Amino acid sequence: MGEPKGERTGGRAQRERAAWEALVATARRTVADGLVVGTSGNVSVRVGDVVLVTPSGVPYDRLTPDDLTGVDLDGRQVRGTLVPTSELPMHLAVHRTTDARAVVHTHAVHATAVSTLVTELPVIHYMTAALGGPVRVAPYATYGTPELAENMLTALTGRSGCLLANHGTITYGATLDQAYDRTAQLEWMCRLWLTASSVPGRSPSLLTPDQLAEVARRLRGYGRRGG
Repeated sequence: MGEPKGERTGGRAQRERAAWEALVATARRTVADGLVVGTSGNVSVRVGDVVLVTPSGVPYDRLTPDDLTGVDLDGRQVRGTLVPTSELPMHLAVHRTTDARAVVHTHAVHATAVSTLVTELPVIHYMTAALGGPVRVAPYATYGTPELAENMLTALTGRSGCLLANHGTITYGATLDQAYDRTAQLEWMCRLWLTASSVPGRSPSLLTPDQLAEVARRLRGYGRRGG
């Protein structure tokens, strides 16, 4: 016998409140860690068929539990009254086409700088494998447009993160923590490559496809206990 409708509704609301609290904490973390300035980034988390997102133009330190903002997978607002982030098309594109439960978008300085220099982040470190392989740069398109979302999806093929040309980063994961960690790792790799590339007369050594493939094999079993 299924649980009463009231209990199902109450349970869903409780899960959404908890997810919103975690979303706000993650958004504030992007500011504290220098990955965004002001409200320039955005975060989303999926709870069932509802995607909770940071609202547009509201400083994260001012967000309260009553500011919970959410849309369905078609972009119709179903929670709250604040206007969802202008980057909603990107977030929904990821939630519709991947197994993502959380998405983090930032304007991290080093990653954005790299996005203006190359079409793919050179394989400077083995943690490239944790994002699915060499990180691509999505061609530039105006923020908040379907074109940008389409360019992003192409760059994300087989990956859990990409750079957005002259814009920033986007990563996703099974949890907010995983999506955030991937963002931080991507920014660190971009900073590493820029630092190594800045040494006059020297070029950084890069990993080969075979070396990266070996790391990918090792990562598949990372953190698992033996039988």
